[in-house]
Amino acid sequence: MVAWKKAVELVTEIYRKTQIFPKEELYGLTSQLRRSAITIPSNIAEGQGRISKGEFKQFLGNARGSLFELGTQITIADNLGYLNKSDVNDLLELSAEVGRILNGLLTSIKAK
Repeated sequence: MVAWKKAVELVTEIYRKTQIFPKEELYGLTSQLRRSAITIPSNIAEGQGRISKGEFKQFLGNARGSLFELGTQITIADNLGYLNKSDVNDLLELSAEVGRILNGLLTSIKAK
């Protein structure tokens, strides 16, 4: 599934970019960013494994919520100077792509 694959790519990039965060953020923003990112493909996968389309839709909605949470955390990391502008733009662009794919999936489920 394209949405899951792109979301896993986003998680991988979040892990790479947060490796340089200050050590005092390990249990703070670093952990929060990683957890938010991980829940996106996890919810997509869990929803895909459910029986009804309604359940799948619910899990896609959860993934979308986590994506918005992640965007907020990326902005906070940017404000604190933990990420350079190029990394912020790359992460936000990849997040937006995942968001478009999720929105398309949600629209297609509603249409059926």
